[in-house]
Amino acid sequence: MRYRRISYRYALLVRAGPEPLAAGVLPGRERVRLAQPWWRPAADVTETADALSVLVELAGVSVEDIDLLFYDDAVVIEGQRRLPPPPVDARYHAAQVRQGPFRLEVPLPCSIDPEGTRASYDNGLLLLEFPKTSGGAAR
Repeated sequence: MRYRRISYRYALLVRAGPEPLAAGVLPGRERVRLAQPWWRPAADVTETADALSVLVELAGVSVEDIDLLFYDDAVVIEGQRRLPPPPVDARYHAAQVRQGPFRLEVPLPCSIDPEGTRASYDNGLLLLEFPKTSGGAAR
């Protein structure tokens, strides 16, 4: 598991060309879409008087495939789940297990101490524990 602490963020906007008339958009008008080629894992965020915890469900993801990005007001968890391919002659009857790249952005509702941050990964659950700064002021 790799992690980086970063103090800036940005968003990538993709400008789409004119949509066909069948899409319900007038000809010549453009739309802006936010590109999101990933899926979002489930997460629980809990807060106590002196700490903040984030529990993320990442079953089947190897610890080497997880990246953590720490910002002053958020944590971003990125990675990829790689599932083995089905046999060549197999047919899907259901395909509900998400695979491929994932990204989860968790806003931090209070001030945290970045030096005391702990991360553990066990049985497909990533647990991030953030101690609050003295006072733990809400944002």
